[in-house]
Amino acid sequence: MIRTLLRVLGEEYARPLRRTVALMTITAIAEGLSYALIVPVLRELFGDTPADAWPWLIAFAGAVVLYAVLRYVSDLSGFRVGAALLRGMYHRLGDHLARLPLGWYDSGRVGEVSVLASRGVLQAMSVIAHLLAPFVSACVTPLTIVVVMLVFDWRLGLAALVAAPLVAAIQVWTGRSMAADDVERARRDKDATDRVIEYLQAQPVLRAGNRTGERFELLDNSLRQVERASRRQTLSAMPGAVGLTVVVQAMFTVLLALGAYLALGGSIGVPELLTVLVLAARCADPLLSLSDIGGKLRAARGELARLDVVLRTEPLPEPAEPVRPETDDLTFDAVTFRRGDRTVIDELSLHVPEGQRLAVVGPSGAGKSTLLELVARFYDVDGGAVRMGGVDVRNMDAEVLMSKVAIVFQDVYLFDGTIEENIRLGRPDATDEEVREAATAARLDEVIERLPGGWQANVGEGGALLSGGERQRVSIARALLKNAPVVLLDEVTSALDPVNETAVHEGIERLMAGRTVVMVAHRMRTVRRADRVVFLDDGHIVEEGTHDELVARNGRYARFCDLSMASVTSE
Repeated sequence: MIRTLLRVLGEEYARPLRRTVALMTITAIAEGLSYALIVPVLRELFGDTPADAWPWLIAFAGAVVLYAVLRYVSDLSGFRVGAALLRGMYHRLGDHLARLPLGWYDSGRVGEVSVLASRGVLQAMSVIAHLLAPFVSACVTPLTIVVVMLVFDWRLGLAALVAAPLVAAIQVWTGRSMAADDVERARRDKDATDRVIEYLQAQPVLRAGNRTGERFELLDNSLRQVERASRRQTLSAMPGAVGLTVVVQAMFTVLLALGAYLALGGSIGVPELLTVLVLAARCADPLLSLSDIGGKLRAARGELARLDVVLRTEPLPEPAEPVRPETDDLTFDAVTFRRGDRTVIDELSLHVPEGQRLAVVGPSGAGKSTLLELVARFYDVDGGAVRMGGVDVRNMDAEVLMSKVAIVFQDVYLFDGTIEENIRLGRPDATDEEVREAATAARLDEVIERLPGGWQANVGEGGALLSGGERQRVSIARALLKNAPVVLLDEVTSALDPVNETAVHEGIERLMAGRTVVMVAHRMRTVRRADRVVFLDDGHIVEEGTHDELVARNGRYARFCDLSMASVTSE
């Protein structure tokens, strides 16, 4: 497990971790050796001159103090290393998740990442701070005591040593027998988390259907599955716990019987027999704790393995020698992109000159949004290339690529913070004046004026305290502040009321001015402003030209325009 931990976190943590393990091992040995002093203490107490026990008692007290100091230092080291590992794991996980392709984040990943980023990381990293010291003590201290017994009387020591392989065998068997149940429990936890998130997101639908008083069956079923998995996990652990208890009690009984036999035969005295029983009893407690510690370690190891799988997922490759484009035109060169077995974009070729606007229209599922995502390299193409200024985006540094692209999506996500903080995400080093200019250009200033708190008004998680149109204005202000030469717009006005649509259109016009623009749109007000229009269907360009040219052809685009105008009229 330590090797997995170091592989997950990297060798920079190896030295302090190994030092902590060594310190904990020395502490456990010191604890076991301190009990060796009980032998002369009891021998003198039960001898002819009990006062001779004082030096041994003082030595025993000194050993206990030394052990206490070592235990304090080792525990403190464990907490410090554990905190460092926890911090390092969160940073590593966050950095890695940010580098993974967007396609990795399918619907099933939400619960998985939620569990890993919360309970999973804490459980895996708690090993060093809370479980490693008890585990080392439970393993090393009894073995040290057995060595003391061997020195004291080889027959008693050998009898105690027989229990070691039995305890190890039980722990291994328990771990293997519970492996499937541990995996099942983790899977059920992930499913339950998915259902909880789904239940929260479905509240508008449930309330619209007047079903708020009903139980959510999918969530109830997933929670029942968690309960069943937990019960199976507990039942699987019981044979190992009972077996461990039986072995420890049997060892104590054997030592008691053998010690009594040797004492009656005159081989050892009563003080020695009492010492053996005290040492055996001291062995029993840490050995019995192995059952509980082992279960926690298995759970932590499972979470660590799942973290390892995520961290070993390959991000999009970075070029060894990145190239920076000199211009900002866009080219789709025989691009093919697949999702699973479905071909979303099929050998599509297209060029957008620098400073021009391209509108992409077509039916749902035609691949329009995918084109924008390929420009921003949310995915890598399966064939052909997407080029910016003649440079394949795969040969560009990721930071350079993102610095050249501003994206405004239909669904805007805002972080739980102030309006100003959300705008500054576009360019954190911008001055206050630049931030306010961007907000004014996006017509966000009129929103800020009527909000309690103004610039410091909190937008809530996901921007929940703002309307859809207000969130779009924040997104446009963010893009304006970024001042990127390439702008990608994805249905930004499709769900807005007329007032907000007008404001957003004005902000978009300022955003598009002088930039290379690819916009996915279906409203004619937006499409007419494009220099060129392509009609996309099933991953192919069906028609291409200016708005007027395509209308004159009376083809797919013309029918699309008629439907779009009809829908606007009906509104």
